[in-house]
Amino acid sequence: MNSNDDKTSNAPPTDTSGKPVNVVERDLEDRDDDTKAVDEVITPTSTRVKEQDAETLQRKIDEIERKVADGN
Repeated sequence: MNSNDDKTSNAPPTDTSGKPVNVVERDLEDRDDDTKAVDEVITPTSTRVKEQDAETLQRKIDEIERKVADGN
């Protein structure tokens, strides 16, 4: 067993006055528009858009392969 396990407390987090704090709720309230913009940039586009991009790329690959096979 790790010696750190004995030192950790299972008590809920409290504020400076000793009242319990709902950390998840607090974090959700603290979110601002700046982080929302970052989340939107990092989040990948929809699966459908990725599928369309893959289909377009495959068509271009097929066209190039035909040209190579024809010797052009």
